[in-house]
Amino acid sequence: MIQQSFWQFIAEQQEKLLTQVVQHLGLTFLSLFLAIIVGVPLGILIARKRELSSSVLGVAGILQTIPSIALLGFMIPAFGIGATPAIVALLIYALLPIIRNTYTGITEVNPIVIESAKAMGMNKSQLLFKVELPLAMPIIIAGIRTAAVINIGVATLASFVAAGGLGEFIFGGISLNNTNMILAGAIPAALLAVLLDQTIAVIQKSGYQLFQKLKYIVPAILIILGIAYLLTSVSDNKIKAGFTPEFMGRQDGDLGLRSVYGLNANPKVVNDAVMYKAAYEGELDLISGYSTDGRIKAFDLYVLDDDKKIFPPYFAAPIIKTKTLSKFPELEQTLNLLAGKFNDSIMTDLNYKSDYLHQTPEKIAKDFLIKTQLYKNPQNGNSGTIKIGSKIFGEQYILTEMYKMLIEGYTNYKVETKTGLGGTKICFDALMNDAIDFYPEYTGTGLLVLLKPTAQTIKTVSQSAEKTYQYVNSEFKKQYGIQWLKPLGFNNSYALMMRKKQAKELNIKTISELKSYLDSN
Repeated sequence: MIQQSFWQFIAEQQEKLLTQVVQHLGLTFLSLFLAIIVGVPLGILIARKRELSSSVLGVAGILQTIPSIALLGFMIPAFGIGATPAIVALLIYALLPIIRNTYTGITEVNPIVIESAKAMGMNKSQLLFKVELPLAMPIIIAGIRTAAVINIGVATLASFVAAGGLGEFIFGGISLNNTNMILAGAIPAALLAVLLDQTIAVIQKSGYQLFQKLKYIVPAILIILGIAYLLTSVSDNKIKAGFTPEFMGRQDGDLGLRSVYGLNANPKVVNDAVMYKAAYEGELDLISGYSTDGRIKAFDLYVLDDDKKIFPPYFAAPIIKTKTLSKFPELEQTLNLLAGKFNDSIMTDLNYKSDYLHQTPEKIAKDFLIKTQLYKNPQNGNSGTIKIGSKIFGEQYILTEMYKMLIEGYTNYKVETKTGLGGTKICFDALMNDAIDFYPEYTGTGLLVLLKPTAQTIKTVSQSAEKTYQYVNSEFKKQYGIQWLKPLGFNNSYALMMRKKQAKELNIKTISELKSYLDSN
């Protein structure tokens, strides 16, 4: 298969890239504008009432230390998904440097200058606007400059909540093992940060006079970018769709829906951690998902039938280097104890316990092993350490805990777990670099994301689960020196799903029927 160059990717995706740049700038500037409106008056207030400064700066500092993904997560219950939670989170991140620099700039104005202004008869308002703010302006603009650069970076995470931006390419590329896609998002984000930083630096050096000239132009630019962002984010479909970054770039995802079904759902890009709940609450009508996900049951969703079969088999199995199996001779037999112990309904039930009943992966794993009479107490061995990795979703955490308990119970090996490694690329790179010894993977992912064979090969080997498994196992041994152990027995394929009630009302049971509905509306 011919490798696509970076510039070919850019040429092919230029329209989408431009949209993402506009969205990214819109998010950054809208949040920055609001942060200035909130932060500068707060800075002036605590400069006047200095007893409040410690409290206000302390709260702003604490808010900025909250991890950005966690902050976005906190925003969702209050604001849902889309632009609003992203803008509020970015506003919070921008507040500290603006408040602190405004406070510092005003309090460091020379007291002699203040006294002279008062002696000339200036009131508090005149003193602020004609003396303090002009003298403090370089420091205030430095704070705005810092806030702008921070927001350019943090705005890449906006795609987690369907707010768009360059994060769509970055996280999609990580999930799809696509370096071109990662670079297409990361390079423009870095260039925007440098460009914005240098533009504000020019304003900062030019002083208060230039700022006075631009004080009406800059807000107008911010408003225009905000409107442009809103326009690029509007979907004209009656059904609101949301797909994960990985699903967007896969042939057994949005690409396949377009090429095989002719279905263009104009989806928002959203993280799978929030898309199920968004569908349940009516913020999204159609989502990509996983066929064994417990949230299907928890949120009463309906899986549409893939009547044209674009989703290949996704049977789970641990993948491990052949040399690792030689190094730890008891390992293969131990890991294969789970082979064939699952089916789709069993795995869905285990995921339901995690996703909806909020049981810990450790409890779910132990209960399952006890039920299947596989559990043994740990031997606390010291014959070597096995490092298990996992992707960042519940099913992988559960499987990781099961493997950990089996290894500790049946061998003298110790176990380290490295969970939540993100998407396929991160896990696979960690395996190749010996940062982990094995992790659970899916045959469809191995085929389409890691091997990337020709379309004809995909069509041939996807006809059955057995053919897919044999092909990926053979090719992984040849290309990477990696072996697929025996499959666990369940097929966690991609799926399209809607709220069960909505699907029934619209009489949509298959993806083809969804396509007909969208065409007629």
